[in-house]
Amino acid sequence: MTATVSPLLGMLLVGLGGGIGAAARFWLADSIRARRPTGFPWGTWIVNVLGSLLIGAVAGWLVLAGPGGEPWRLLLATGLCGGFTTFSTATVETVTIFRGGRHVAAVLHALSTLAVTVLAVVGGIALVGAAVGGS
Repeated sequence: MTATVSPLLGMLLVGLGGGIGAAARFWLADSIRARRPTGFPWGTWIVNVLGSLLIGAVAGWLVLAGPGGEPWRLLLATGLCGGFTTFSTATVETVTIFRGGRHVAAVLHALSTLAVTVLAVVGGIALVGAAVGGS
């Protein structure tokens, strides 16, 4: 039986996870920027790759766990991972790089963000599958 979640509980779970994820994103991206001040937005890029790996792991775990995972999906996938990753910031950074005249870097940023985050999701699913002996 699938666990249903009331709209209020759903909002609370997403809000809790999202707040934690957004705070973690701010801390990690800012820490990376401070340690690696380059013209490339490594902080956002790394956060998005890690968040994609995590959401892949959560998705894989939820599939293996079977029905009843809706509260966990809302808290961890929609909330935590949604708050942690940031497609909009990555997009603004790509446009900023492009407008700064670094066209090749902007294209590389956009393409690498998309390609590596998709691979990270697949990797997260595979890691969970391997950890529990699945496929």
